[in-house]
Amino acid sequence: MAKLRITQVVSVNGETKRQKANLRCLGIRHLNQTVEIEKTPVSEGQLAKVAHLCKVEEVK
Repeated sequence: MAKLRITQVVSVNGETKRQKANLRCLGIRHLNQTVEIEKTPVSEGQLAKVAHLCKVEEVK
């Protein structure tokens, strides 16, 4: 299965509780942190809600 590399590039100040919770569930705790996760329908849905805060790259 493919992996995704996610980096938070925008602050969560002013965002909703749900968007902050989505970042926490993805494993992102602070600005400029990078995590690698499996590409699943659940993670894709979470990323869709916080796409404006993150940079996403597909890793082989």
